[in-house]
Amino acid sequence: MTEPQSSRRWPVQDAEARFNELLEASLKEGPQIVTWQGVEVAVLVPFEEWSRLTAPVRPTLKELLLAEEGRAEIPVPTRRRWHRRPPVVFY
Repeated sequence: MTEPQSSRRWPVQDAEARFNELLEASLKEGPQIVTWQGVEVAVLVPFEEWSRLTAPVRPTLKELLLAEEGRAEIPVPTRRRWHRRPPVVFY
């Protein structure tokens, strides 16, 4: 079994064989890179960091109201001529 090339790069064979160490290293040291045939192919990151990176960025209501452009295209139906009902006559 070979040692990882550095504390942040793990050949896929080592990552498979020593997954517990890879997991602990990602929790203690941060993201760990997995390589396959010398090419970086995957990264193991702690869940909190993954959640932060993938969380949608939501603007505040103030930012939405003050934005110069719209955030989305809202389809507006075309207007039709109004058809008025004939008045009701009471006798």
